[in-house]
Amino acid sequence: MKKVIVTGAAGLVGQNLIPMLVKEKYNVIAIDKNKNNLELLKKLNPLVKCLKDDLSKKGKWEEEFKGASIVIQLQAQIASKTEKDFVKNNVNAVKNILRACEKNKVKNLIHISSSVVISVAKDEYTLTKRKGEDLVIKSKTPFTILRPPLIYGCFDAKHLGWITRFMKKSLIVPVIGSGKYIRQPLFVQDLCKIIVKLTKRKPQNKIYNIIGKEKIYYIDLLKTICRTKGWKRIFLPIPIPLFSALINVYGVFTKKPAFRPEQIKALTAGDIFPVEDWEKEFGVKYTCFEKGIHKTLKSACSKYSEKMVTPH
Repeated sequence: MKKVIVTGAAGLVGQNLIPMLVKEKYNVIAIDKNKNNLELLKKLNPLVKCLKDDLSKKGKWEEEFKGASIVIQLQAQIASKTEKDFVKNNVNAVKNILRACEKNKVKNLIHISSSVVISVAKDEYTLTKRKGEDLVIKSKTPFTILRPPLIYGCFDAKHLGWITRFMKKSLIVPVIGSGKYIRQPLFVQDLCKIIVKLTKRKPQNKIYNIIGKEKIYYIDLLKTICRTKGWKRIFLPIPIPLFSALINVYGVFTKKPAFRPEQIKALTAGDIFPVEDWEKEFGVKYTCFEKGIHKTLKSACSKYSEKMVTPH
């Protein structure tokens, strides 16, 4: 059994990926610092060894890299009130993982980056993800880098998962500006299938933009969710400056803001990412948004999304 290390294993991608790796008969070691989400991962995957640890610090987790054939790097800081959290999890953690990979001569590193690295955005998430990528590229460990866009699916504590839970409770849904800015969402299962394919390939130190094949207005994403759930909601457009101000005020009263003003800027920046033919490259068929969101909201796993805790 090949030993596979998955870092940031208890988030959206990890929760969907690890059952696939178990099915492939890999010996999976899951590392994450989020106790709640890690416990859920262990409950659903009892054969997986789960370690609660902070990858931005040296620790016993490094010992697990001995004998590992593959490392799948998922951890990321997406939202925070402080710059240091982005540096810790998107830069320092990457440095530590790379050092462990090089020390133990890991032959296959699969690094999950983000499409934000080719975005016009200049927020802390974008800047630190770029630094993380640069570290991987300059390392001595053979790698593949994947850049997904907005990801959705079961176990989503952020993004569309958070918004879906908000819309469940509220008849009025605030919308940033007109809501007519393009998204190219990717179903998490599609990304996970590609990662599994990469565990069986010899890495070529390549970077792939794994972008959704559809260009969909953000407001239409929300309407599709409501249509799938059978909800009737009133969408209330709020000018972007006012929306950002409201987010700032909300952030004063909560330790875990769902969104930060800089994320609002990134969301409305107007990025349209280049779409590569990753279906042909990896033999994975694209799941259209309507079908993917139906699978997400109607499947048995949807109940677990509400049990996930957003790390900050």
